[in-house]
Amino acid sequence: MYAQAIAQCVEAVRTIETYLDKAERFASAKKFDVAVLLSTRLAPDMAALLYQIQSACDYLKGGAAWLSGQQPPRHVDNEQTLEEARARIRKTIEFVESIAVEQYADAAAQIVKVSWVPGKLTGENYLLQIVIPNVYFHVAMAYAILRANGVDVGKQDFIGLVNAFDA
Repeated sequence: MYAQAIAQCVEAVRTIETYLDKAERFASAKKFDVAVLLSTRLAPDMAALLYQIQSACDYLKGGAAWLSGQQPPRHVDNEQTLEEARARIRKTIEFVESIAVEQYADAAAQIVKVSWVPGKLTGENYLLQIVIPNVYFHVAMAYAILRANGVDVGKQDFIGLVNAFDA
């Protein structure tokens, strides 16, 4: 269950690259520097697109690490370009996909301490109350920021690739 939940979060974060591809094409067609979009936000008191990307990555790598009994790798939040944002996404996914399914065997028993949550969480509560909602929140905010600025992203971009099979 834990590996599957983390794998689904990987796909959610991976969709951000589709958004960035479309943002790049949009900026090129409109003849402006795509980097402008990295600092855009939906509301004055809301974090910008780049922060949304960094946060989605952080919750994903943190979830994968803590639930598999590891320390998450430290990523310095110093990205400033679209390519650096893409590199952050790829580095995060590479780390998460390097964790074998078997390493999640004791995920429910893991005790996780989150700095802004009083007390400790079980692995299950951490996954269900922190990791999944935060990954999807930040991915959705990245989508919304770009959509609000005219980038042609749609529901299928948010959902991502659906793997069907023939019965």
